[in-house]
This record gives sequence, C-alpha cells and structure tokens, in this order.
Amino acid sequence: MKDTALTKTHEALQAKMVPFAGYNMPVSYAGVNIEHETVRKGVGVFDVSHMGEFLISGPKAIDLIQKVSSNDASKLEINKAQYSYLPNEDGGIVDDLIIYRIKEEQYLLVVNASNIDKDWNHISTYNEAIGAEMRNISEGYSLLAIQGPKAIEAMQSLTSVDLAAIKFYTFKVADFAGVENVIISATGYTGSGGFEIYCKNEEAKQIWDKIFEAGASYGIAPIGLAARDTLRLEMGYCLYGNDINDTTSPFEAGLGWITKFTKDFVNSEALAKEKAHGPERKLIAFELTERGIPRQDYDIVDTQGKKIGVVTSGTMSPSLNKGIGLGYVPTVLSSIGTEIHIQIRKKAVAATVVKLPFYKG
Repeated sequence: MKDTALTKTHEALQAKMVPFAGYNMPVSYAGVNIEHETVRKGVGVFDVSHMGEFLISGPKAIDLIQKVSSNDASKLEINKAQYSYLPNEDGGIVDDLIIYRIKEEQYLLVVNASNIDKDWNHISTYNEAIGAEMRNISEGYSLLAIQGPKAIEAMQSLTSVDLAAIKFYTFKVADFAGVENVIISATGYTGSGGFEIYCKNEEAKQIWDKIFEAGASYGIAPIGLAARDTLRLEMGYCLYGNDINDTTSPFEAGLGWITKFTKDFVNSEALAKEKAHGPERKLIAFELTERGIPRQDYDIVDTQGKKIGVVTSGTMSPSLNKGIGLGYVPTVLSSIGTEIHIQIRKKAVAATVVKLPFYKG
C-alpha cells in the first residue's frame, strides 16, 4: 500500500483508513452524513493525491492528445481545462480524465488512480508514432480538493489571485498558502463549487495546515472518500469502474457531449456509426419511491419482475433522504418517468427514472 504525503496527518485526525487503488486512503472522519453536509453547506477538504498526473509536452503534444482523447483539445486555451475520455479500440472506455492546458505546448492529464499504469501504457502505445514528450509525475504530486459554497470566501486570504474570478473549468498557476506555482483549479467532483489544488508532495503538509487555519471560522473539516462518493452520485457524475469501464460505450453512458467527430481519434469511425444508429441500452438515474438502499450490482427489474438491467452506483442520498442510483437499462425503458423496480434482496422496490442531477442545490 502506498501512502500519500498526508497519510500521517489523516491518522492523527483518527480517520478511518482503507486500501483504495493501491493507496492507504481516508474513507471517513466524523461520518459520511456529517461530512457530506459540511461540503453541501460549508467547506470541506479531500486528500485525493492518489489521482494520476501525466505531463504531455512539446510540439507534438496536441497531436497525441487529439489522437487518444474524445473531446476536441484544440479548443483548449491556456489556463482552461476540459473533461474527456480515452476510447479503446473495442468501443469501450479506457478512462475518463481532465485535460489542462498549462502552456502553449504543455498539457496536464489527470487520470483515475486505479488506471494510472493502464492509461500510461495506452497513451504510450499511440505516442510511438507521434513522438510527444511524456512524463508520469503522479508519484511526486499531491491533490487537495477544497469543496463547498464557502470555499472562495474561506480560502481568499491564502492567495493573491481573485478566486471568484476563476470560472468553472479554468485555473491559475499562482501563489497559495505561502507556496509559489500552485495550480488552483475551479474543478471538483461534488457539485458544490470550490477548487482543486495541485502541488508537490513536499508542499502538501504546509498547504493542508494553512487551509485549515484559514477555514477555521467557516467550520472547515476533512472529508473522506465515502462522502466524495455520495456527493458525486447526487450530481450523477460517472465513477470509472462502476458506471463506465473498458466495455461501456460512451453513448450508452451519456458521454456523447464530449465525443467530437471534428477530428480523427482512437476508434472514432466505429463510434460515429454507433452514434448514427443509437445505443441499445442507456445509463439512467433513478430514485426509489419506497424505502430501501440500492447498491452496485443489484438487479433492475420491470413491473412484472423481469430483469432488465443492473445498478452501477447506488446509495441513500444524505441530501434527499431517499435511495438514488445509476444503472443500465434498454433504451426503450430509459425515458424520464418510467417506472422500474430495484431487486433489494427478496423485495422488488419501486423506483422512477429521473433527470439528473438528483441534487439541485
């Protein structure tokens, strides 16, 4: 198990630690519901340093990124970020990621922790014919997510840049918490606003401590991975390994909006054909209309009890106080308002297909 630069800090805070994607990570501190509410109403901090970071540089950088990613990175200006995915040759998804344009010929790719080696190997294979400069800097960098509606106000004293001026999916390389050249990115996985801070491992403890000093009067608290999952699920954000994977079609998963056929990319020809005839199944969002908690791999059944799909993510929503989830069903049964059931042990619990996000703020 690898540690992050802040593992000892989490242990000192008596976090419950669990193995996750090869790292020793904090899953909770005060409890998932308390931590969830802290982010929805105030400000909380996640250590997500297990995520992977690749630097792609040089005159061929954009050629490589355009080839391996689904979105159109040629539209990215310096100091802007873009959500994308890496398609494989078989119609599935290698990973989803965020691409940052740092300089004219330098990009940062932020990938999921469990996929670092897989993604690196996949991108490297295509780079053999392209020749961009690639550096895997994952081991040397930390990532802190400061999330919640009070994040801007609580953190403004730590930097000389106007945090309110950093719009969603843009970033600044600036001073933060006494450290120079920190990436301050208006991104996150919670739907409650805030920032993600990229820094070197040796700077992480100083930044963490100053974040908590600055946020003390705002009720700032450390937040674990369990609340990160309930927060992202309330927004309907896909989680790799649950809702998307190597066999999932991006069109099934609702990722057509980041699939741009204005360029040639891995498997683009086959994906264009799939878009034309439409997917046979779709990722839906559902709310239970009876008591119950849906979980990953539970069967989705129709009103006659016949299996029609499977739950990919599910939880009891702390904000809505009802069972919510995502799952795949045939396209003909994917319309908003469709009545379905979730098989929870021996009971088929009633549910309705709903529009995302679950949590409207």
